[in-house]
Amino acid sequence: MRKTNSTNFLNETDLVENCGMFYTLSIIGGRWKVGILASLLDNDRLRYSEIKGKLKNITERMLIKQLKELQEAGLIVRMDYREVPPRVEYSISDKGKSLESILLTLQRWGKMNRNS
Repeated sequence: MRKTNSTNFLNETDLVENCGMFYTLSIIGGRWKVGILASLLDNDRLRYSEIKGKLKNITERMLIKQLKELQEAGLIVRMDYREVPPRVEYSISDKGKSLESILLTLQRWGKMNRNS
């Protein structure tokens, strides 16, 4: 964690608050978030173990962290069913669905430019 008065922290805060593109990338950036969002866009809802199965090599700690961050950003919804054994499902929110065209554009761009 960076000091809140460091130049790096202040620059990042300014960019997130004033640049839409930087804000978007700060929310979906990282190795696993796009994969989680893509999995939930392709499926109505998924249980934790189903998401983990779709993302090879992700650790449990990292998956939990990424799911919490996406939930806090309002991109996914966590449904906790109060039953025994416990059941939790995740689905994409309307805000998360609004990223679909952006993610598809990123996918097309990556396919076209991967080997360039």
